[in-house]
Amino acid sequence: MSKKAAKDKAKGSGTIALNKRARHEYHLVERFEAGLSLQGWELKAIRAGRANIGESYAMVRGGELYLFGAQITPLIQASSHVVADDRRTRKLLMHRREIDNLIGKVERDGYTLIPTALYWKGNKVKAELALAKGKQTHDKRASEKDRDWQREKQRAMRQHNRDA
Repeated sequence: MSKKAAKDKAKGSGTIALNKRARHEYHLVERFEAGLSLQGWELKAIRAGRANIGESYAMVRGGELYLFGAQITPLIQASSHVVADDRRTRKLLMHRREIDNLIGKVERDGYTLIPTALYWKGNKVKAELALAKGKQTHDKRASEKDRDWQREKQRAMRQHNRDA
C-alpha cells in the first residue's frame, strides 16, 4: 500500500453511500458537489457507516437547497442527549451562483436534483448531486439491453483472447 493510500485510509476518505438506482431511474445530465450541514451525532453515525441515500432527493426552498429523505440512523451511545430524527431535512451548502443556476434549470427546464453519492473530502462530508431527467420504461429497457450487450461483448473478447 502506498503512503498516500495509507494516509487516505487513516483519514477516513472515500465513499460513504451510493445511490445506484439513480442511474437506472434517471438520465444524469450534469453533476455538482455540495457540502452538508450536519449535527454531531450524524457525523458519528456516518463514520460508523449508517447512511443511506437510496430514496433521497434535493429541492429548492426559499432560495436554498435542502436534502430530503436521506437516512442517517443514529448511534444509541452518541445521541442519548438529543432527540434524533434519522430522516430530517438537511441543508446543502453551495455557492450562490451555483444555486441560482440550479434553480433555473429545475424550475424552467423540468430537471430533478438527485443525490448520487455521499463521500469524504478531507474531514468534511460532501454530496454529489446530479441534474436528472426521469427515464421512461422503454428507455430503461434500452439501457439494460445496451448494458447486457456490452457484457456479452466483453465475455466474447475474453474467451477469444484465451483461445488465441
